[in-house]
Amino acid sequence: MSAAPHHDWFDSTPIVKRKAVAWPNGARLAVGIVVSIEQYEMAQAPGAFIPATLPGGMGRGPYPDFRSYSLREYGNRIGVFRVMEALDRHGLKATAAIDASVAVNKPVIASECVKRGWEIAAHGNAVTQVLSSKLDESQERAQIAEALKAIEKATGHKPAGWHGPEYGESARTPGLLAELGLEYVLDWPNDEQPYAMRTASGSLVSLPMLVDFDDVFAHWYRKLSMARWQRSIADALDWMIEDGKTRPRMLILNLHPWLIGQPWRISYLDAVLADLKQRQGVWCATAGEIASRWQEQASA
Repeated sequence: MSAAPHHDWFDSTPIVKRKAVAWPNGARLAVGIVVSIEQYEMAQAPGAFIPATLPGGMGRGPYPDFRSYSLREYGNRIGVFRVMEALDRHGLKATAAIDASVAVNKPVIASECVKRGWEIAAHGNAVTQVLSSKLDESQERAQIAEALKAIEKATGHKPAGWHGPEYGESARTPGLLAELGLEYVLDWPNDEQPYAMRTASGSLVSLPMLVDFDDVFAHWYRKLSMARWQRSIADALDWMIEDGKTRPRMLILNLHPWLIGQPWRISYLDAVLADLKQRQGVWCATAGEIASRWQEQASA
């Protein structure tokens, strides 16, 4: 049996051996909300890698893929504004993980995010252009750089964070993100606290988003009912706030407007947000604010 591939991006340090982290006002749990705003391309870009399991519509069809495109496009025409309104009702700001295709071609969405004071993170070029080792280094660097440039031009904000389309990365990605000036990444769902990633181009903060609460993984792949998803988040908040008495935690919730923005799902998100706001010991922040707070302490 061959040895498993090795990496040196971060230390495998169990939580009981780490330096204590402190959130503002003695909070036990930092909670961030990421809204993944994505373009599903009807025609595949030349050389693009698309996972066979990429969800949407009634299953993947031959290109032009009208079925999947249409359901995904619902999120950019209707769902994203419904999600924005739900967050507005509860006085919460999100991190908009927006891809270049949406930022450039759907300026109303970008401007509504900026108007609300949402943080802007980069989310690649399109959900149908996933980073992988099928790209060579120069191709991957160019794709990341082009996305960053387009998103900054469209929103007026230079992204500090990166969330790869479909959590996709190659073995080079963290180093390229640091080289291109990114400060944090949301692609590694392996912890309940931020942690440092090492690269030849400098450090990067990893902010794990727990996949179990990602609406696509919960509802599309695992077929959880909406009520069960709502309950699972409430259970997690109970447990993580309790754990945070001794070791404060972090929970970042990833939402996709094409799914959670449907009229029969949004009431469950509204209930999740209402529950979150009434909790004691919770600090609600953007992903960038959480990364900056952690970095200040890690560097002290």
